[in-house]
Amino acid sequence: MSNTMMAANLHGIGNLRYEEVPVPECRDDEVMLDVKYCGICGSDIGRVLKRGTYHFPTIPGHEFAGVISYDPKGEWTGKHATVFPLIPCRSCDMCEKGLYELCRHYDYYGSRRDGGFAQKLAVKRWNVVLLDDSVPLEQAALSEPMAVSHHAISRLSIQKGETILISGAGPIGLLAAQWAVIAGASKVYLFDIDKKKIEYAKTLGYSEYTDDVQTDVVLEGTGNGQALARCLRGVKPFGRVVLMGNPGGAVDLAQADYWQILRKELTVYGTWNSAYREASNDWAAVVEALQSKTIHPELVISQIMPLREVNKAFSMLTDPDVFTNRIVLKID
Repeated sequence: MSNTMMAANLHGIGNLRYEEVPVPECRDDEVMLDVKYCGICGSDIGRVLKRGTYHFPTIPGHEFAGVISYDPKGEWTGKHATVFPLIPCRSCDMCEKGLYELCRHYDYYGSRRDGGFAQKLAVKRWNVVLLDDSVPLEQAALSEPMAVSHHAISRLSIQKGETILISGAGPIGLLAAQWAVIAGASKVYLFDIDKKKIEYAKTLGYSEYTDDVQTDVVLEGTGNGQALARCLRGVKPFGRVVLMGNPGGAVDLAQADYWQILRKELTVYGTWNSAYREASNDWAAVVEALQSKTIHPELVISQIMPLREVNKAFSMLTDPDVFTNRIVLKID
């Protein structure tokens, strides 16, 4: 067995190299995952091209799935799996309550430690999410955005027949739209500054939002102040709003838009990451939906590209003339 592998390794902001690196050591509390597919999240664009990761070099990628090639306990070798990417500290007050997604001192595959842009990754056994072989691994690689969007939609407690407005028609927005329909929403409206994404959303049966419509619930998925203001104007009195978009800077609201919260007596929720605990587990919901084929992540995959073309993939994602939703890297 070779002691090296190929990976996309980030040496500095904008310096992502497809190169040979050592195969990671697999500790007793880990399994070795042969990564087959890894999605490129919008947050990866910021990490690779703008902000960097927490140290260099780092192998990015937190949306991935593959086959377990080695299990020290001899139980899971050959199993298909995806991975909850957050590693809790297990000692803070949130971890003591089992609220691992709110851990105050967490580690994270693909940003704080090496992730899935690689042929192999040693992952904590606790973080492994097993899947039936019937689930295509390119779909399983999107388990993380499916879990995040499920968590956000769950916060809204959608009742059968309610309508929803979603700000942002990218992969997360489109996955949230699917969860909303599964939860009972009768109609899904979306808006996005990228008209190509709206046109694609319409081919999936969703509606383009216009300002003469008001919905029962709203999901704001961009972190943009203007989008939030439009969402607040677009929800009915006593409506429910969940904020999911991670802002890149200050979020400002005009007085008239802030008044929407007060005068309509809106309920506003926050959402963060996904729940991965015994009492509430978004990943269990994802596995069930994937295995029963009630959710279709393939509808948000716009391109599948080999890992060696990772820099081309990032160029496409930042080119406004190229239509992309989720680009998935094929690792071979």
